[in-house]
Amino acid sequence: MGLFEDVVVNAKSAVNVVGKKAGQFVDISKLRINAADLNNEISKRYESLGRTVYEAKKTDNDSSDLVSECITAIDDLYEQLDAVNEQLVAMRARMVCKNCGEENPQNAEYCSKCGHKLSDD
Repeated sequence: MGLFEDVVVNAKSAVNVVGKKAGQFVDISKLRINAADLNNEISKRYESLGRTVYEAKKTDNDSSDLVSECITAIDDLYEQLDAVNEQLVAMRARMVCKNCGEENPQNAEYCSKCGHKLSDD
């Protein structure tokens, strides 16, 4: 009976580990989708900005207020995208080089792209 109980305990432990990994995978996938949506929205805003400038130039209207609104919206989207990307990096146990922006393994001492020291120790 002891062997059977050990097998059950080990099976439950394995299921818990697999469940946690699956949960992490789902979370990472959601963040990637969120990042893609933000990138698409940024592209749309750039297109809108171009259309606004074009129409204003064509009709000789002052569009500085509209341009400022578009720029503010794009900047806000970039801030959101940066936050999502930071979450993705953290979830993948990676760190970003402050010198070149390359992702490196969490335990790396130097950047694999530029050689910059990653930790401030």
